[in-house]
Amino acid sequence: MDLQPMELLLSHSAQTIRLLLEFLSLISVAIGLMAVLSGTRKLRLRQIPPHLLQRGPVTMARVTFGSWVALALEFQLGADVVLTIISREPNALIQLAAVALIRTFLNLFLALELRQEDRHAGG
Repeated sequence: MDLQPMELLLSHSAQTIRLLLEFLSLISVAIGLMAVLSGTRKLRLRQIPPHLLQRGPVTMARVTFGSWVALALEFQLGADVVLTIISREPNALIQLAAVALIRTFLNLFLALELRQEDRHAGG
């Protein structure tokens, strides 16, 4: 059985999915920017508690944009996973692992900062 056509199909499919995930990441950041600039509630990913609303527009902007950036990082991490599936070079795998680790930690610290902002504002 000739695996080359199957490998090509897998490679092309993975590249398409990776590009879609990266596009969704870009769109997430753009929507987050629009949400901050417009101040509309319809573009918020999460409801902002009243005690955070009292802290002012900067806090609302940070929470709103931070939520969209966290979503964008999730899409980027998904793109990294897909790229890892089709990579054959050991150095490429190491680089992808490093990038995925960095993005995971960025997302973790962003989520912790958003939670801390929420706790700090409440107490």
